[in-house]
Amino acid sequence: MAVSVAGTHVTFTPPTGATALLGDFTDWLKQPPLPVVGGQPITLTLPRGAWVEYAWLDAAGQPFADPDNSQKSLNPWWNYPRAAEVGEYPRHWLWQGDAPNDPPQRGEAHRMAWEGRVFAGKRRGYVYTPPGYDAARTYPVYYIQDGVAFYRTGKLSELLDRALAQDLIDPAILVFVEPLDRNAEYYLNDRYFDFLQGEVLEQVEQRFSVSREAAGRGLWGASLGGLISLYTAWQHPDVFSKVISHSGAFIAAPDGRQGSTIDTTSAGEWLREQLQLRPPTDLQLSLDTGTLEWLLSPNRRMAAALQDLGIRHQYREYPSGHNWVTWQNALPEALLYMQGR
Repeated sequence: MAVSVAGTHVTFTPPTGATALLGDFTDWLKQPPLPVVGGQPITLTLPRGAWVEYAWLDAAGQPFADPDNSQKSLNPWWNYPRAAEVGEYPRHWLWQGDAPNDPPQRGEAHRMAWEGRVFAGKRRGYVYTPPGYDAARTYPVYYIQDGVAFYRTGKLSELLDRALAQDLIDPAILVFVEPLDRNAEYYLNDRYFDFLQGEVLEQVEQRFSVSREAAGRGLWGASLGGLISLYTAWQHPDVFSKVISHSGAFIAAPDGRQGSTIDTTSAGEWLREQLQLRPPTDLQLSLDTGTLEWLLSPNRRMAAALQDLGIRHQYREYPSGHNWVTWQNALPEALLYMQGR
């Protein structure tokens, strides 16, 4: 048996060749992995209702999937994480049941592709128009970082259809923007605003009936995408008025970048300190994070600062880690908060 759960005790049985265990509970490689001693199982105490992702390390220090556990994660980048549930993970009710299938209840995805100017290279993305899109109407619009992952893995466009079919929200247009080098683009990079304004907004506003006012524009992202979304909107409240951040990488500072390497573990919480000096009074924010990740405390402190400053916001936590299960489960409440009727 790969994993056994008894109450809040989770026992991981190492497969042949495993030398150590890592996962949400070690912040993956940010803390030392748990060594396998004499082939014996490793037992941890974890929160009830948690979704826990993990992998084993081989003798060369390379992660590999547990061959005895078929429960995969929603990970668009790595294929080795496997998962265990401590009881039953509380999935959001809006994901339950079948998604709308009939064309009148489904929106439409429009591909975008162009040669980048601010960041050289082929850019791509999707514009998702809601069911019943009417070019004579002006729609609020959200520009979404890590767009392909939000579109394919997070299924945010499907969620929009689900919420609209139940008459829970007002319609909006979603623009899924894919990075080329997310570390370079998302780590407190002022040029990212130039890219959004000069390339993305320009194209979208020429082709689709989206708001051109700050009140109708939002930024959306996870991890580093949440960082650049909040940073950019704070710097440009005349362009964006809403921010949705999942597990925002709020450990970051302008001097925390060394070439292509960035510091999201010890750089300090520069952005929160700046917001306290110059409060984002024109913004509305939705923040959330997993309770099994290293960014939990920075997100709690960011939410506390927003509360103290009287900034419109909501803050939520989920019993899981820095992964797409957490973020997909957080999407409904973020959408309902920003677009709910």
